[in-house]
Amino acid sequence: MEQFIVFLQDNWMLSAGWAVCAVLLVYSFISPMLTSVKRVNNHQATMLINKQDAVILDIRAQKEFKNGHIQGARQIKPEEVREANFSKLEKQKNTPIIVVCNMGNLASGVANKLSKQGFSDVYVLDGGMNGWTSAGLPVSK
Repeated sequence: MEQFIVFLQDNWMLSAGWAVCAVLLVYSFISPMLTSVKRVNNHQATMLINKQDAVILDIRAQKEFKNGHIQGARQIKPEEVREANFSKLEKQKNTPIIVVCNMGNLASGVANKLSKQGFSDVYVLDGGMNGWTSAGLPVSK
């Protein structure tokens, strides 16, 4: 045990780096359990769209949206996202909402904002539009 403590003292930067990596790894497993936002794959998203009339909220830039989006998706402007202005969606508070971005990473923040504003059934599309198009699923232009 003494050798371990001496190693930690002699290599404090290495030890600190290891500790940070360990904390981040644990956080990556725990954080999804602490949020009300759920992640869905392409198949689950398709089921939500077809069976429960889910609303697809595309948060990508206008140019990317015009190049191709999920059929029936609504595009929201970046300034509306920054201001958390979701007044266009007030009627869909109890409808499933699937938030879509390019890769599925930015959508989590928007989905959390929606959830905090009282939207009850919010999802994030895993893989985003890149995953959707890679799977060969239909895209509207």
